[in-house]
Amino acid sequence: MAACTLVIPAYNEEERIHLLLSDIAGSGTTFIFVCDGNDKTAAIIHDFATANRNMRIRCLEYPVRLGKGKAIREGLKIAVTPYAGYMDADGSTVLGEMNALLHGLGEADGAIGSRYVPGSRVTTPQGIFRRLESRTFNLIIRLLFGLPYNDTQCGAKVFKSGPLELILPKITSNGFEFDVELIWRMRTSGFVVKELPIIWQNRGDSRVKGQDAFSMVMNLLKLRIGRERT
Repeated sequence: MAACTLVIPAYNEEERIHLLLSDIAGSGTTFIFVCDGNDKTAAIIHDFATANRNMRIRCLEYPVRLGKGKAIREGLKIAVTPYAGYMDADGSTVLGEMNALLHGLGEADGAIGSRYVPGSRVTTPQGIFRRLESRTFNLIIRLLFGLPYNDTQCGAKVFKSGPLELILPKITSNGFEFDVELIWRMRTSGFVVKELPIIWQNRGDSRVKGQDAFSMVMNLLKLRIGRERT
């Protein structure tokens, strides 16, 4: 996977980042960690990079909270490989699954991992309330944007860098709604994004809280209305 860069937003992940680091050890993939919290996450990553100098690791640090979307955008902007994508810092998706997405890309411009299509496997499921929230959000997204996907929020996505370079300057989302805007703008620009099954496990302590879910819907509604008026 040396031809791909993976961006990993890592906001206050000192308790969980070790799991991901142990998974990627020895990989030839380029990794860009984006740390905008106030804990020891960045220090842990720097120590790992020092101990694994044969790996391609960059760690971007910011003194203020960027938001998931902004963090991913900052990382993707400096990617120089033919393929680029992003994954969660909590280890819910392992590197092998990211490789599977890349290999399954084919002629498409992007591939997104999905927990809700045939062939997917959730080894440790979320609680029933979180799953209900996820399904409700997906229904809203389908109604607002006409997206045919079952799971826009799974943190496992890869794209060809050419389309990304064209789309990223158009994106305004800084929060968790970033995934939806990215996929939507890719499709409305004529690019093909496929949805592929993935093996996923819930690592708990979700960064998406109740107020975040409400903000996501409000921001996406503003985005949709704004697009219709232009």
